[in-house]
Amino acid sequence: MGYADYGGGPEAGHEHHAGHPGTPVAELVERSRRPADVTETLTAARDGDRITINGTSPGPTLRVTQGDLVEVTLRNEDITDGTTIHWHGIDVPNAMDGVAGVTQDAVEPGKTFTYRFRADQVGTYWYHAHQVSHEQVRQGMLGALVIEPRRPDKGVRDEVAVLHRYGSTPTLNGAEGTQTVDAQPGDEVRVRVVNTDNALMPIWVTGAPYRVLAVDGTDVHEPGEVRDVAVKLTAGARVDLGVVVPEGGARVDFGATTALVLGEDPTGGAEPKAPRTFVDFLGYGTPTDPGIDASSPDRRFDYRIGRRPGFLDGKPGMWWTINGHLFPDIPMYMVEEGDVAVFHIENNSGESHPMHLHGHHALVLSRDGKEATGSPWWIDSLEVAAGEEFEIAFVADNPGIWMDHCHNLPHAAEGLVAHLMYAGVTSSYDIGDAPGNHPE
Repeated sequence: MGYADYGGGPEAGHEHHAGHPGTPVAELVERSRRPADVTETLTAARDGDRITINGTSPGPTLRVTQGDLVEVTLRNEDITDGTTIHWHGIDVPNAMDGVAGVTQDAVEPGKTFTYRFRADQVGTYWYHAHQVSHEQVRQGMLGALVIEPRRPDKGVRDEVAVLHRYGSTPTLNGAEGTQTVDAQPGDEVRVRVVNTDNALMPIWVTGAPYRVLAVDGTDVHEPGEVRDVAVKLTAGARVDLGVVVPEGGARVDFGATTALVLGEDPTGGAEPKAPRTFVDFLGYGTPTDPGIDASSPDRRFDYRIGRRPGFLDGKPGMWWTINGHLFPDIPMYMVEEGDVAVFHIENNSGESHPMHLHGHHALVLSRDGKEATGSPWWIDSLEVAAGEEFEIAFVADNPGIWMDHCHNLPHAAEGLVAHLMYAGVTSSYDIGDAPGNHPE
């Protein structure tokens, strides 16, 4: 797809183009054959204008323990377009990533597909369809997944808050309005917030200070206490908030549309007032060794987002571009296993884009030329506002073919999609009408 961009490095894997077969994506699976520690069956079915999983939307929250071997069987009851499950933010083996036409074929009605992966990284994640994703995710084909530490914090209450908009209706864990948790003064609460929508969501706490304990499943180093400031949570991203419930209670608001009350409501039910300032993760927390040296990377890539008139699938219009090119004539970012890669992301399109890299977590190095000074800011989903520039870095340690796309999913369907490609990996699947694979 598109053209190879080697990021200034050697033409990785050129020997595989000379007749050597390489490794097919379909073979990049969990190698352990032992019985799984956790087994689940998720049945996707139509219910009016929604898609349910095991009869609910959002689907069941899956909770596993770090190190567990997880086995989930997806059963498609009656979704005529087919469906898949993508494990958003979890660095699974490539064949388990759930992207129709890239890492598997869409699961047809009446069929099943079994995902196996090891739950290595503690944190808050989610799962969702990656077949016709701009429709199926909106319709409710999604749920949360929590990987708990082997030794969980005792005495800390754990609450999951899945934010999703069904049509024009915002919901919290599938219900409208404000929900209340029966918490007592002095209780420590960890609120795991998952933004499954296409747009950025401001989140804030009234009645108590709070800490941002984790971003995209990665703990923040020495998170400081903040008050009267909000967190900007981009589409697809997650944050864990730590709140100690005071006398009079605390309230977590999600974009002035839904809220989670911890104990008493300190606002008395009044209309919420959003703070005007925000936590800046470029300087939040304290520095520590991130475990990656990006000072002399093996590859440097540009990901310049723009917009121009042209044709997409034969249709004229104004479409998103990457480095000036329209899909599918877009860069295939080429790496070898073990490379340190740096991406320069630049948004000149006039609209904001929540960018999501599959299969990897990346370290934010700078924004608009200003270097990060706080806790290492690890992300898999990053809001890149109009006119903004970021530099991010990651280690190429998970071979495969990985999507790197906008998680405003209609934007992805309009061509804002690129791929990260490892040397020696070959495609096993096709995108298009004939196989019925339409990831976006």
